[in-house]
Parts: sequence; C-alpha cells; structure tokens
Amino acid sequence: MSGGFGKVQIGSQDGPIGGYCILPPGATSNFSAFSPNAWGSNDPIGSNAACIDVLGNSQSIVYATPVFSGFQLRLGYTPSNNAEDYTQAGVNGSGTPTNPDGTAHHSFSTYATYNYSGDGWGIAAFSGRSAELADALSAQDGLYTLVTRAGDGDRFDVISSLARAYPAARHDAWLTALASPDVRGVTITVTEAGYLRGADGGLDRERAEVRADADALRAHPSAVVRTAPARLLAGLAARRRADAGPLTLIPCDNLPENGAAVARVVADLADLVEPGLRDWLESSVTTVTTMVDRITPRTTPEDVVPDDRCPVVTEPFSEWVLSGRFAGGRPRWEDAGATFTDDIAPFEERKLWLLNGGHSLLAYAGSARGHETVADSVADARCRAWLEAWWAEASRHLTLPAEDLARYRQALLERFANPRMRHRLAQIAADGSQKLPIRILPVLRAERSTGRMPEGAVRVLTAWICHLRGAGVPVADPRADELVALAAGPLPKAVPRILEDLDATLAADDELVAGVLERAGP
Repeated sequence: MSGGFGKVQIGSQDGPIGGYCILPPGATSNFSAFSPNAWGSNDPIGSNAACIDVLGNSQSIVYATPVFSGFQLRLGYTPSNNAEDYTQAGVNGSGTPTNPDGTAHHSFSTYATYNYSGDGWGIAAFSGRSAELADALSAQDGLYTLVTRAGDGDRFDVISSLARAYPAARHDAWLTALASPDVRGVTITVTEAGYLRGADGGLDRERAEVRADADALRAHPSAVVRTAPARLLAGLAARRRADAGPLTLIPCDNLPENGAAVARVVADLADLVEPGLRDWLESSVTTVTTMVDRITPRTTPEDVVPDDRCPVVTEPFSEWVLSGRFAGGRPRWEDAGATFTDDIAPFEERKLWLLNGGHSLLAYAGSARGHETVADSVADARCRAWLEAWWAEASRHLTLPAEDLARYRQALLERFANPRMRHRLAQIAADGSQKLPIRILPVLRAERSTGRMPEGAVRVLTAWICHLRGAGVPVADPRADELVALAAGPLPKAVPRILEDLDATLAADDELVAGVLERAGP
C-alpha cells in the first residue's frame, strides 16, 4: 500500500498563520522537529501511517484543506513495505479542520478536495493561533471527519492524513522543517489581508507589525515573528543557512497572480532584513500561482459529528488550477483532477469575478435585506436578479468560451442555493477593502471604459458603502475604524471619500458617483 499526504498547520502564537511541509517519496524526514510522533511513536514521519481508502482505491488520496488563515507546508517520508506500518498518517487525507467552536480564527480559506495517486508524499501540521486544535486532533490520533454536504444529504469520510499536529507556539519546529532538504513545498492560505500589501502591491513597510518583525529578524534570524511574510522569510532564511536546496511556495488565496504576490512581499521583507537574501530567494525559491474553487464555510457547533471535535463541512464541487514550476518536485495532483496550465488568468478571473464577486454582492446587499446566509439571499428573487445582472456584466470581460461560462454560472446557482451549506454572509463580508479591488473593480473599470454604467458593479459598491454606514452585518475589516469614519456623515460627501479611498479615478468619475448616490438613497 502506498504512502500519501498527511497534514500540518504552522503558525505563530499571536498571528493568524499556519502551514504544511511537503516532502517527496524516499525522504527520511528524520529531522528532530517532527520526532517523536505526535501520536506517541518515535518513528520518523510516515511510519505508523494508516492508509484508509475512502474512495475504494488504496492508491488514492482525497485532499481537502479548509485552512484558517495559514500556511501549509508539506513533508514526505520513506514509504514502508509493510502495510501494517501505515497506521497514523498516510493518506486519503483532508486538510486542517476548522476549530470546533468556530470562533478561534477570524478567517480561513478553502482548498479543493482532490483524489490523487498515493505516491509516497506526506504532510505533518501546526495550528494557527492556539494549542486547542492541535490538542483536539492529537486526542483523536489525527483523525477527523470530512462532511461533504450536498442538497440531498451528507457523505462522511474519516480522514487520516495528519501525521501529527503541533501548537502554534512551535516556531522552532517551523524553522527546523524549512531547514530540511526533505521539505519541498509550502502552500499558503492567509486571506487577501494576510499578505500586508500596500497600494502598489508590495509589502506595506510602514505597518507597525511589519517593522516589528523586520527588527526582530535583524536582531536574531530565529526570532519569533507574527506576520505571514515574516513567518515565511524566517523559514526560508533557515533553509538558506542549512543549504537545504530549492523550495516551492504555493499560495492558495483569492488573489490574482497570487504566486507573484507572495514572492514580492517576501522579497520586500528580505530587503529590510538582510542584504543579499533576495538574490538567494530568486535563485532557490519558485512560486506557483493557483486557483482553488470549493466553498467550505466555517465549522459551527451545529456541525456535530459523534466523537469528533474537529469536523470539516464542505460542498461536493471542487476545482484546482495551478501554473508554475515546482523546483523540488510535487505530488501528481493531476491524477486527482487538478489542472496544470501555462495561462491561469482566465480561471482566476472567472472564479474571482463570478463566485467571489457574487459572494460579495450577496454579503452586503443580501444582509441589508435581512438575510443570514448565501442560500437565504439566492432564494430572494430580488437578490438573485441582482446576482444575474452582475454575472452578465462580468462575463462580458471573461475570455473562457461562452458555453463554459454558462455551465459555470448554472453550477454556481446550484451551489449558492444549497440550503444545507450554512455559508454565513458575515464571514464573506469581512475584509471588503481588500476584496472589492480584486473582485469588483476590474469589471467596473472595463465597463466604464466602454461608456457603460454597470448596474451590478455599482450595486456592490453602493451596498458596501451602506454596510460601512451600518446596514447589514457588522463591519469586520483591518481598516474598519478608518473606513467607517470615511463613510459617515452626509452621503454626497461620504460616497466620494470612500470611492477615492478605493481608487482616486472612481471619485473623479462624476457619473459613477451620481449612480452610487442614487442607489444609496437619502
């Protein structure tokens, strides 16, 4: 029986970040940070790993990772010739489950679930903010339930992919893992806000937490840091000191060209920390751009599974598209249905504008109409009409074939309408200042360049401004205080202020400002 993936989330004690290490087949993975095994064994990672065949194929793995604002590192191991040795970590795996009380982490992202060949790779993991999740998983021998929630019922798969789980405070383990030549890749999910980018797309060097982490790493390369870029840089610097070979970063957040985004913020921080480190990053670290499409709401107390403190609920639909070079090798994700392409932009734009843009519309406009979930909003004929209008505008600027877009939109309606997926609008509404420039503004600009006034895009902007003024769900944004202040007061003054904050050219568009004011009401 072949070995496979297990998991590990890595994070700081204070920061909302976590991670996984990827190691290839044949790696001994005997670095001390992951020994003894969290489940009680002194064997290297991969020993005592159970291979549970949830799909009826002992060679296959289900890979789903709902991650709350974190990294994922992946590690491998030497597969055993004795199937009985696979008792803890080996595969059919799903990713890091959400905290059982649904409140320990503000945001998390969803990776797709894929069924790929068990080719001897594996994963080990750390929690993002506290020891609670790691302790709960350890108490369950790393097992948890993946609940695939369709409109007509649930499918339950017991996931055995976790080799071990560590609490967020194990910064020493993170550094040791990245310093191992057996580690070949790091997947990253920290939300749009987690990259701490400035207006130009680079690292916001003026942020207090960025300056604090840069100072800490200058003082000592193994210092504990809080931010995602610093967490990555600390691990990569440890890898350089160990001369551990090339590594690939695999960001999975809802950002266009997310590979370039993570490469830039890490390199920008390197410039602040150590001259010459950027050159090593450019020669030894590659980044892969990805598009992940699978709705996975935050787990809530209502998502009860007997004897499981860490269930994960997700939808049946999944899609994963990747583009770029893997410097140290990778699992055969294409055997699971993942798509590898040289041009990922059409897939990114389709997902960001139709799914994520549609979600943002419903989060602000739907919650203002009293709805709590995506399904509630789509069941409202007015909200559904608004959604269709937005999709029609966005689709005019997508390059995929029209028949593909039609199928995708129909599938989205079915996914959004699933009443058993309690995808809360409050969760989606968070971080609007980071999301709207990516999800809405590209379509708005494209429409205005043709002379059209896009009803759908204007409606999203209007609903967001009303949200900042108290309509719908509470504001949760890294710039909440500043934005709420900008949106306060008489609308004729508030609307231009907010639009200028998003993009100065928007406030200079008198017709657009008038359109938002008209829809915002008195």
